[in-house]
Order: sequence, then C-alpha cells, then structure tokens
Amino acid sequence: MLTDNNNLKPNEEADNRMNGKPASQPALKVVGGASEYQKREIPSDDNKRLYRDALGKFATGVTVITARTEHGPVGMTANSFASVSLDPALVLWSVDKSSGRYEVFRDAKHFAIHILREDQSELALDFAKNADAFSNCEWRDNEYGVPLLRHSLARFECALETTHDGGDHTIIIGRVIGFSKQEGNSLVFASGEFGAFAAINK
Repeated sequence: MLTDNNNLKPNEEADNRMNGKPASQPALKVVGGASEYQKREIPSDDNKRLYRDALGKFATGVTVITARTEHGPVGMTANSFASVSLDPALVLWSVDKSSGRYEVFRDAKHFAIHILREDQSELALDFAKNADAFSNCEWRDNEYGVPLLRHSLARFECALETTHDGGDHTIIIGRVIGFSKQEGNSLVFASGEFGAFAAINK
C-alpha cells in the first residue's frame, strides 16, 4: 500500500496549484528495491529516440494505405490507424509531413486502408520502402481508381472527410464508404518488431 507522507495542509496544496507549482506526491511504494514509478522525461530534441521507444511500447496493428495519382497507384505502410466514429463511419490515420508521399495522401479524395494479416510482414516492409510495391501482391481498382489489395485481413474504402494539422504529421479522417473482412489473425507491431496476436484467455 502507499504510505502517505504528505505533510502539506489542504490550503497549501491549493495555493501550490494556483501558483503553478506541482502538487506534492505521495511516498512511493518500493518493490524489490525499485520504485513503482518510472522517471518522468520531458520530450525534447535530446531524447527523441527515447520518446519514440516509449511510444513503441504501444502495440498496434499494421496497415497499408493506397490511393491513385495521375502517375499511377501509390501505397504506404502505417500503424497510426484508428476508428473515430461508428455513426457516421469514420476512421483516421496520420501521415508524416516529411514523407515523399505526403502530398499524395494529403490531397487524395479517396483512399483505402488495408489491415494486414500476420503473414504479411514482408508486404508491410515492401510498402514502407517503396510506394510502388504493387507487383508483390494481387490488387484491383475500385470505382474511384483506388487500388484494393486482395488478401488483406480487413479493408476500409474511404472518401476524405477532413484533415487536421498534427505537428509534424497531418491527421487524415476518412468516411468509410465500403468495407470487407476475412478470418485470420492480425499482424502486430511493437518495439520496432513485427509479431502476431495470441489470445491469453483460451
């Protein structure tokens, strides 16, 4: 249990908060000689790698986003996909402004998001390196000319709803105009590595 060594009176706590001072912290429980609480870091240019590593502890699925340009189809691997709303059906992903494919996806009026299967890590790497990796998979165009990958675990065909500035990324929100799914397990990405999902309650 936590030991309460807080000696500040309630009014002192309130004064500290009003003056912008951090509130006092309860004493930390020590387990095995180490604090329960990690050292707090403040994101800066000096610890960008550490910050990225911390973000990488959040396991995600892996997607390939596709769109059509006047020069042909383009694809991009991303793990920033998330559901926004069920009604209306909205999803999002974010694209790095420094990417060579940034303007293509920022300006795309239609695009498709493909959730990859656990055996598609090579496809994820292909599209991470090359916008034109379509020779390595089966695909077809939908009615808007958006490439649809045949063997993805799930697919969301989207019309651009809106975009939002998000620092060094742009957040793209799409309205889902069609979707499909197959049975199987998702490809997972965590700590810079691909893996597979395994249920723990079986």
